[in-house]
Amino acid sequence: MSALTLLVIMGVSGAGKTTVGELIAKRLDWPFVDGDDLQPLANIDKMRSGAPLTDEDRGPWLAAIGDWLDVRIKAGEPGVVACSALKRAYRDRLRDGRPQVRIVYLRGSESEIAERLARRKGHFWPPRLLASQFADLEPPGEDEHAIVVDIEETPEAVAKAVIERLP
Repeated sequence: MSALTLLVIMGVSGAGKTTVGELIAKRLDWPFVDGDDLQPLANIDKMRSGAPLTDEDRGPWLAAIGDWLDVRIKAGEPGVVACSALKRAYRDRLRDGRPQVRIVYLRGSESEIAERLARRKGHFWPPRLLASQFADLEPPGEDEHAIVVDIEETPEAVAKAVIERLP
């Protein structure tokens, strides 16, 4: 496995990006950041109010994630970031000039994820926005060489499946 692998764990809200990303980072002893922690406050307030983000809203957030990736690259360190990266354009932006970035797509059905969101407590993101996330979702194409893992298993099993598929 390359010392400069940077994983972007993507999927809709409730797919388990943070949980799986933290498990992977812990097992590999890599730094981890939750993309939500890099969201501008205005974006969090907008989502908390029940409004989905626009492409324009996501620009500064994607730039902040790119900056985090660049710090890792400059330091010669691997890392894991949880980031919805729902659209191809977002993933292209995160990969642009960063061949170390590998996309991991946590795939699940809308009904399965809705059930998860109904059980989630203490998160700013309202479950009523799930339909907007699925409307925006552009699953990775074959040319993106993403690691695609279905989320039906436990988070530990999903993390293990990702790690096993790393080069």
